[in-house]
Amino acid sequence: MADVAESKVTGIIKSLNGLEDDLDSLTGKVGDMKKQLNVKTLSEIDTLLEKTREMATKESEVMINAAKEKANSESAKIAQDGDSKLAEIESNVNANFDDMVKHVVSTILKA
Repeated sequence: MADVAESKVTGIIKSLNGLEDDLDSLTGKVGDMKKQLNVKTLSEIDTLLEKTREMATKESEVMINAAKEKANSESAKIAQDGDSKLAEIESNVNANFDDMVKHVVSTILKA
């Protein structure tokens, strides 16, 4: 009977040793999986960061181009308004040139 009990204890100890070996193996595999997951995560982060940069660059270009078009449109309108005012001033000068000359001559002669 002692041999049977000793045999069962030996069997249990062998089973526990096998479980411990399996647990050690699984722990190693989990460690390897963690490393692989970490590498994959870093790779995905880099990929997403690059995509985000590309999207931001494209959006910035769109915004800059829109602002440039608006500025060009406004500057053209300002230039057109300036030309219109200049033409109006020239027209007024031409229309009143004789009167201005008479006034200047009259002022000089009075002095």
